[in-house]
Amino acid sequence: MCGIVGVVSHAPVNQLIYDALLLLQHRGQDAAGIVTQQERKFFMHKAKGMVRDVFRTRNMRSLPGNCGLGQVRYPTAGNAYSEEEAQPFYVNAPFGIVLVHNGNLTNAHALKSELFITDHRHINTESDSEVLLNVLAHEIEKTTRGLPLQPLDIFAAVRNVHKRVKGSYAVIALIAGHGVLAFRDPFGIRPLCIGKGPDGTVVASESVVLEGTGFKFERNVDPGEAVFIALDGTVHAQQCADNPQLNPCIFEFVYLARPDSVMDNISVYQARLNLGESLAKRVISTVPPNEIDVVIPIPESSRPSAAQLAHLLGLPYREGFVKNRYVGRTFIMPGQSVRKKSVRQKLNAIASEFKGRNVLLVDDSIVRGTTSKEIVQMARDAGARKVYLASAAPPVRYPNVYGIDMPTSSELVAHNRSVEEIRQIIGCDALIYQDVDGMKKAIGALNAKITGFDASCFDGVYVTGDITSDDINRLNEKRVGGEETQEDTSRLALPNHND
Repeated sequence: MCGIVGVVSHAPVNQLIYDALLLLQHRGQDAAGIVTQQERKFFMHKAKGMVRDVFRTRNMRSLPGNCGLGQVRYPTAGNAYSEEEAQPFYVNAPFGIVLVHNGNLTNAHALKSELFITDHRHINTESDSEVLLNVLAHEIEKTTRGLPLQPLDIFAAVRNVHKRVKGSYAVIALIAGHGVLAFRDPFGIRPLCIGKGPDGTVVASESVVLEGTGFKFERNVDPGEAVFIALDGTVHAQQCADNPQLNPCIFEFVYLARPDSVMDNISVYQARLNLGESLAKRVISTVPPNEIDVVIPIPESSRPSAAQLAHLLGLPYREGFVKNRYVGRTFIMPGQSVRKKSVRQKLNAIASEFKGRNVLLVDDSIVRGTTSKEIVQMARDAGARKVYLASAAPPVRYPNVYGIDMPTSSELVAHNRSVEEIRQIIGCDALIYQDVDGMKKAIGALNAKITGFDASCFDGVYVTGDITSDDINRLNEKRVGGEETQEDTSRLALPNHND
């Protein structure tokens, strides 16, 4: 999961891209990068850390130009601690291309071999995004054959990329001297939308970027579609996939996206309200409402679901936990030991809301179970008589291969376990899960044009149809790694090491 943005404007874009990345910060906190173009020259700054820490005044001044890209990174493949793998990535031929990518390629290993043996291209990191950039560059080179670049050439190249690349990908690329290219995988797993303003055009992961920067949402980029924005602002678009079908990642609506975003014409906030409504029916069948004194959300993504559930059950809704906003989201911290350590730093219980009560805690999802176990214990320590736990999402039982950090079965508390076994591990008095069909109906009802979702982490069905157990094992080997204390001595791809 990453956040990406691209801009073509009549005015300098460095501040605009910075503001956009702040609005996408929830999608990645590991690294950030911006590249701009002025007179066919790229200017780049990228580094590990949050947006506010990566970019200082001197860095912003060194990013001139009226078009550019930005990315916030949350790694699921490669090395979590390598600054080389911060995006954007750059190749100098053909034309000069920089790229940002949100998603995960499931055949990156095979492509890397192809690029070396057949395409004669060099990959310098473990990032699948660098692989994707080189595939795109090679296909553009083939379609142009030394001739001036035309939009039809770009679309032909993207069509060939779709044929070679497997997995999930929302991509924005800047081609030196020509403009910005954006495209989405044929299943539309990862989100991408486009908006316009008086000064130009923006493409971004979430609609909140457009609203927050003064642009007007125009539409979503369709699955398989490519959009090319020329430097003069002219927008060209073409469907480049043979059989596109919209199957967005359902976990975006459950947890990943901001509630004020609209994705594929579905309000994320309304989706979470609907999940709460569906969950309320499940709660009634497990715990009689008269045995629940109060409904308390586990901040922050679960609040809409918890509020709707409490309303339908006629129960008081209370805020029982205070969140320290200056600690990163637990789910996206690399390394289990860091995750365990962070829970009590991140949340503090308001004892008066728990003491002597039977409380129903509502979370958006339960992935590894370590956080849930500690939060349940916090509620007990605060004086709760009984602690029930409800999840607005079904049990996460299967690895995710499309760009969410839950790829190994051994890390998933629900894998090969019954709900009762999970309840015992977490330590709550009752555990209520959303069911898979209920989740799909609750969200799918908001857009009749969506015929399916990627819900693979819940139902084990991989929408690309090409995932085997061997693929999952290989992808697990490529998971984010490295040690935070290790010195990163290779600086070949890092343009700002001396900054």
